[in-house]
Amino acid sequence: MPVPPDLLALVRAQVEADEPLLVEMRRDLHAHPELSGQETGTTRWLVQHLRDLGLEPRELAVGTGVVCDVPLGHGTGPVVAVRADIDALAMTDDKDVGYRSQNAGAAHACGHDVHTTVVLGVGRTLVRLREQLGVQGVVRLVFEPAEESVPGGAVEVISEGWFDGVASVFGVHCDPKVDVGRIGLRAGPMSSASDMVSVTVTGPGGHTSRPELTVDLVSVLGRVASGLQGEIDRISGQPGAVRAVFGAIHSGDAANVIPAHGVLRGTVRTPDRDVWRHLPAYVEKALAALLDGTGATWEVAHRRGVPPVVNDAAAIDLVADVVRTAIGPDAVVETPQSWGGDSFAWYLEQVPGAYARLGTHDPSSGAERLDLHASTFDVDERCLALGTTLLALTALEALARS
Repeated sequence: MPVPPDLLALVRAQVEADEPLLVEMRRDLHAHPELSGQETGTTRWLVQHLRDLGLEPRELAVGTGVVCDVPLGHGTGPVVAVRADIDALAMTDDKDVGYRSQNAGAAHACGHDVHTTVVLGVGRTLVRLREQLGVQGVVRLVFEPAEESVPGGAVEVISEGWFDGVASVFGVHCDPKVDVGRIGLRAGPMSSASDMVSVTVTGPGGHTSRPELTVDLVSVLGRVASGLQGEIDRISGQPGAVRAVFGAIHSGDAANVIPAHGVLRGTVRTPDRDVWRHLPAYVEKALAALLDGTGATWEVAHRRGVPPVVNDAAAIDLVADVVRTAIGPDAVVETPQSWGGDSFAWYLEQVPGAYARLGTHDPSSGAERLDLHASTFDVDERCLALGTTLLALTALEALARS
């Protein structure tokens, strides 16, 4: 079902008028990133922008994050949510641009500044046009904090009741592998479940000249780091269903001392929701097998993360209709299921909806297609207007079909 031409023209014209401001807002956010749970400045910034639109934003009880309703028509009827995540990553921004991060050790290298700008742009568009839209209902703008933490700020949003009575939810995530002007869609599972694990290994310590008289702890840590995934494959009987990768290993300080303690921290992921249910048991059994006979003692802290993002087929069809009408008949591309995790999954456990991949790569730049979390991550800023147009029209179409 195509978007009505009059509605498409209205939204396009408003977003086009706002495009310079969208770029300005995105660069402001990019220059002032804040880590998960620390997004106080970003929250104040959002509240002010929303109040300037005549809206009534509500801060979450945790102190960061914002939810704000945009009533359309008489302000009664179905509620459709559009979501952005507002936190940054704990890393250095290595770009040489005027809007490079000014906060040491924090960077918007996952596109959350884009997501936030797009959803704020949706709010601006709907407020400016609501007398002309002829649509009844409420669009709920959700600015989620702490998405990069486990289990994500979506849990706080849901626990406060902001998804009670919501008919559907939509969002976009930057994809630097996809050209700007293309939107990646996938019905069903789109991402993977992701948990955090921390493994502490202990031995008596000793001298590096006599490893046979103690527990060679660094070698034991290496065994865990290199062997955990293979051991889980063996135990689960489903090779390739789990990905276990460690991002941090810490042990010892002196070159001639075998340490007594070591810690590995990493993630275990699976695209299969049923396998996810068994992950803690698989990890425990795998560690027991790997460390048997080494003399080391160990304990594991397994922190449950997020389930896979599972897109509703009807919601994906709705987004595809909007993309083909608003951007172009060839703008939809199929996105593969990712090993990455996203707290958007928690919303889709509550209500049907769709999460789309927003192409951000400039194909004319000749630049390498960097991955998310790269230290020089950036986007083709044409994606801001495209994302805003897409989500605004998607929300309106979802209200019309509800």
